[in-house]
Amino acid sequence: MQAIAEGYVQTDLHQHIATIRFFHPQSNSLPGRLLAELAQAISAAGANDDCRVIVLRADGEKAFCAGASFTELSAIETEEQGLRFFSGFAQVINAMRKCGKLIIGRIHGRCVGGGVGLAAACDYALATSQADVKLSELAVGIGPFVIGPAVQRKIGLSAFSQLALEASQFQPAAWAHSKGLFAAVHPGIEALDEAVYAMATSLAGRNPQALAGLKQIFWEGTDDWDALLHGRAAMSGQMILSEFSKEAIGRFKAGARNI
Repeated sequence: MQAIAEGYVQTDLHQHIATIRFFHPQSNSLPGRLLAELAQAISAAGANDDCRVIVLRADGEKAFCAGASFTELSAIETEEQGLRFFSGFAQVINAMRKCGKLIIGRIHGRCVGGGVGLAAACDYALATSQADVKLSELAVGIGPFVIGPAVQRKIGLSAFSQLALEASQFQPAAWAHSKGLFAAVHPGIEALDEAVYAMATSLAGRNPQALAGLKQIFWEGTDDWDALLHGRAAMSGQMILSEFSKEAIGRFKAGARNI
């Protein structure tokens, strides 16, 4: 019960498929501890010779990921704390980028903020029709700076700018599919799981060297992302301390808990 209350990251390896699951009771928001565990789990699976493909999924029935923990965001008081907070998703995205195994995303529900970044950093994402997407960072006085490179890389500048500027509006899963964020959209969980299993099983039977080569090709031109995302995290950490952001966070505290 305590693990469920505090959230968890778990890895199961079966028939060369590593399934990494995460959960948090607040709509699968990800506090710093879970982000660190998720990055570690992805790196470990990538280094495991018995693993040929990774499935990234969230447990629960509602949101896939509601973004970073709003509780932790509202507690930031210094630039150092801000950098540490915003580095969480940077570490996960870089772990996904540098992992030598292809990552299939099982996106069963809504993605907000950093959740969109996770979906974008997957090499192949499958979703349900309930997987609407929103980048809400601008609503609290910052922007999707850290996850921006991953999202823009996947859907292009025009679609990314639309999501970033329409910070209070969800775009439907069909829109995300049309922009390339999702490879396919399925009507429900059963169909999604069948498609994820079929793709994971197919890839697990391919030549591991060919899969690793494709992974390198997919991520060409991103060698500078360690420094790039660190700089973006520092920028967000400074910006969140502004009076504008403090007032926006104050308004959110009464209702929203995640960004």
